[in-house]
Amino acid sequence: MFSYRGDAHKVYLQLQKTVHKKESVNDLKELVEIEEIMALYQSLGSDILRLIYYRMVKEKNGSGFIPIFLTSVPWLLLMFSKQITDLLGSVLWVTFGFIYLFILIISVILHFREKAWAAFHMEIIQDILNERKDEMSLGSDPHSRPI
Repeated sequence: MFSYRGDAHKVYLQLQKTVHKKESVNDLKELVEIEEIMALYQSLGSDILRLIYYRMVKEKNGSGFIPIFLTSVPWLLLMFSKQITDLLGSVLWVTFGFIYLFILIISVILHFREKAWAAFHMEIIQDILNERKDEMSLGSDPHSRPI
């Protein structure tokens, strides 16, 4: 199933197809994968989950080499474009440009995909930590216990 829309719409289309076939939604591989991730995180202690969460924040907010690649290399090439053209010739320069653009596009796609996965894991971890926090506050509040 090819779509220019994101993963959310792809999941929706898969759900729609499954419901129309009157099959179980619980068997969708996308949902099974999420359940497996949640089960793993639920098996870990809150202290470990916080450490993992902090690492995910670093991953999500970290700029990495992609922004540097995006901004510095073209300026460097622009500064030396005449010398590079004289050295390589115009055919090699065009070939280099295509290769550079191809690597750049792939790198940007991978970069933002990784940021999206980090955000996904962060949401799951936050939900689990919040559920545990709510359970602790209900368990320690004498007014919340049945008589």
